[in-house]
Parts: sequence; structure tokens; C-alpha cells
Amino acid sequence: MDSVLQTHSETMPAKGIALPRADNGTLITIALAVLALALAAISFAIGPAQIGLSDLFGGLFAQHGTATVIAREIRLPRALLAVVVGGALGASGAALQGLFRNPLADPGVTGVTSSAGFGAVIAMYFGFAALNPLILPASAIAGSVATSTILYFLSRAGAERTALILAGAAIASLATAMTALAMSLAPNPYAMSEMIRWMMGSLRDSTLADFELALVPVIVGIAILWSAARSLDALALGEEAAQSLGVNVHGVRRRVVIGVALATGAATAAAGAVSFVGLVVPHLLRPFYAHEPARLIIPSALGGAALVTAADIAVRLIAPDGQLLVGVMTAMIGAPFFVWLILRMRREAL
Repeated sequence: MDSVLQTHSETMPAKGIALPRADNGTLITIALAVLALALAAISFAIGPAQIGLSDLFGGLFAQHGTATVIAREIRLPRALLAVVVGGALGASGAALQGLFRNPLADPGVTGVTSSAGFGAVIAMYFGFAALNPLILPASAIAGSVATSTILYFLSRAGAERTALILAGAAIASLATAMTALAMSLAPNPYAMSEMIRWMMGSLRDSTLADFELALVPVIVGIAILWSAARSLDALALGEEAAQSLGVNVHGVRRRVVIGVALATGAATAAAGAVSFVGLVVPHLLRPFYAHEPARLIIPSALGGAALVTAADIAVRLIAPDGQLLVGVMTAMIGAPFFVWLILRMRREAL
């Protein structure tokens, strides 16, 4: 099977792209990890409070009054959550694009992110989120599971890749409309502001509790996606070819649905609907990994972590008052990229 996949991967490069040597993939992965860590350190170091770096980093390990509070309860949770959220979205996008064999697939485009956000908004609207800290992420995961399951059964029923993407877009529109309805019926201004935060995507006011609640589902979700990576390589040959190689196609779909639901749902519960990360990052990295989904899951997670962290740094530098949200920044990057990708695919099809 590996030899067949290797032969296939050598025939998959996009038009006009000269692929780097496969050995470079490891170096690029290491570089992405270093970049994500460096950006997380920069994110931790910047903020409106005028505190020296030595006091700030010292506040992590010892009591330094105000520096300790800012370091442990404000800066560190935000930097860590940016890494976790970006990693979840990047890996989910890579897995969905491999599953649907479509570079336009990502948690936002397929409606998974919007549904997760709607699940979180429902928990806040009815007051369930105040009953137990686990209810909010559970509601977001339930929303993402619902959409992922619909797409899964559509794919089992024989829906084409384009039809699945269109179905996801329709679900995303419905979830967004229902979220807007909940906002218009919000019982108080505070509830509305929280719903807007989830709808737009924000890392502001993140806490260690948010990070801890998101961490385990995201890690489990990415691990499930990684476990399906080699089978996604086989699916690139087509479903019939994959089945002839002994791949359980329905099992692969099921694992991707569960993995994406866990990772995206937990990320959305913690930071809201941060869009386009899962679209942009895998597409940019794919040529460096010979267009093989199996090799793209972890690099996309690292690249997503770097992108979300960089976007969060940018919003704090551009608008220190916190009025600019990270979801707006990623949309400003991703929306033009999405249009460019569609136009490019159309030109290549002609």
C-alpha cells in the first residue's frame, strides 16, 4: 500500500509548482514549531501594562505582585489558547480537505465552526453555561458533531464533493442566522456582548480555565485525525481504489468527523468562530509535503497555531483598546485568499 501511495503522491503536484525534496518536510515542520513558540513568546511579552520582561517572566515562577497576576492570569492563558485554537483549526482543515479531496474545505466553509458557535450561544442564551464550566464546550462540540454527522451521512449517500461543500455552506448560513436570532432576543446587554464575542472570535479575557477546558478535546481530536492520516492518502486515489487497498472508507470518515468535531468544537467554545485558518494554512503548506494528507496534519496544526497567534499579536498592536477581534483579522486574511483560490481553480479547469 505504501508503495502505491508513494507512486500516486509523485503524480499529484499542482500545475506549475516545483515540489521541494521530501526531506525538506521535516525541516519545515521544525521551523513551524519554532515559529509558533516564538510567536507565543512575543504574544506573552506584549500588552498595555508597562512591565519589564524580566519581571514578567519572573512572575510566572515567583510572586512579583502585579507582574504575577498579569503574567499568569492574563498574558499566559491568551498566548497558550491562541496556540491551541490555531492548532485545532489547522489540523481540522487539513483533514477535511483530504477527506473531501477539495482545497476549499475547512471547518468554517463546511459549517462546522458556525454550528459549534451556535451551540455555545444556545448554552449561554438559556443560562446552561453558568451551571457547569463543562457545559459550554460540550454544547459547542455537540453543534460541531451535528454538522459533521450530516456531512458524513451525505457522503455515505453518495453526495459529490461539491455538493458536500454547498451543504456545509447552507448549514453555516443557517447556524449564523439562528445565532443572530438568539442575539436579537438576548435577555440583557451582557448576554448579547458575549454572543457577539463568540460570533466574531476573540481571545480577549481568556483564562487558564478556558485553556484547560479546550486542551484535552483538541489534543484528542488532533490525535484521531492523525490516526486517519495514512488512510486519507489512500482516499486521494478515489474511494474504490482505497477500498481495494484494504481501507475502511466509512471508518476513516467517521474518525475525521469525530476528530474535527472535538478539535473545532473545543476551539470554538474557547475563542469563538475564528474563520479561514483551516483553509489558508493547509493550502499554503501542501506543496512542501508532496500534496500528501498524511504528512500535512501536524504541520497544519503548527502553522495554524502560528497564524492565530500572529493575528492576535496584530490586533493588539493595531487596536490596543481591544475593539478589534482576532476573528476579524483572520477573516480579512482568509476571505481574499478564498476568492483567489476559487479564481485559480477556475483558471486551471479551463
